[in-house]
Amino acid sequence: MKQLFDSISYNCSKTVTKTYSTSFSLATKMLSNSIRNDIYNIYGFVRLADEIVDTFHDYDKERLFNSFTKDLEQALEDKLSLNPILNSFQYTFHKYNIDKSLVNAFMKSMRLDLHKTNYLTDTEYKEYIYGSADVVGLMCLKVFVKGDDKKYNELKDTAMSLGSAFQKVNFLRDLKADFDELNRSYFPNADLSNLDEYSKQDIIDDIEADFAEGLKGIKKLPMEAKFGVFMAYRYYRQLLKKLKKTPALQIKTTRIRVSNPKKIELLMRSYVKYQLNLM
Repeated sequence: MKQLFDSISYNCSKTVTKTYSTSFSLATKMLSNSIRNDIYNIYGFVRLADEIVDTFHDYDKERLFNSFTKDLEQALEDKLSLNPILNSFQYTFHKYNIDKSLVNAFMKSMRLDLHKTNYLTDTEYKEYIYGSADVVGLMCLKVFVKGDDKKYNELKDTAMSLGSAFQKVNFLRDLKADFDELNRSYFPNADLSNLDEYSKQDIIDDIEADFAEGLKGIKKLPMEAKFGVFMAYRYYRQLLKKLKKTPALQIKTTRIRVSNPKKIELLMRSYVKYQLNLM
């Protein structure tokens, strides 16, 4: 029965989300039931692609990624895939008429991670972030506004800013793993082998500007999505707050995280702000 396989597929994407990201999973739980599964479906897809290029070190990553790309194209064309993650993603892709260019841009940035290790110019940096983060925000936005093109276009720029902010926080938080283990350097105009406080502050100022724009859009989101996205915003703001307080050289030697009790506290405080319209 096709419905049974589809149900299994959606559960796979949900499991991927819960297993790989407790913070994103927590924020997604705050979304309305009407859109929650579709966000799981998007996350499952982007996480699987990211894992291929970031963690499958003992395998031929390029061959795996090429195979994954072929399976993705086939899934979108057939509206079915025997890969449960791609099967759930294609459902959401077609349900909300997600622009194929967003998917293509994401896959392009993921492919860059197979070989490219340094982003030396602002243009390269922005193009990578657009593909790796902004378009994911736009795919989610399509779900949040339930395919309403007018609302989507109104919030498009702020959704991209929020996606950029999240990604840049990830880059700063994961500096040690990216630089030491994957030999990657995303931030242009910054010597990550000897990151100083001035360079760190420039990065943080850039992230703060993205967060400011992103918050404007969160306030205009439909009720079904607003609290969940606000929760994710609060979590990443907390991460940035901790990164601000961490000396630049220490960021390169450790991975900053938010404890589970702190996540619960953020959830409660965010809910109060949401209920009192203090966002």
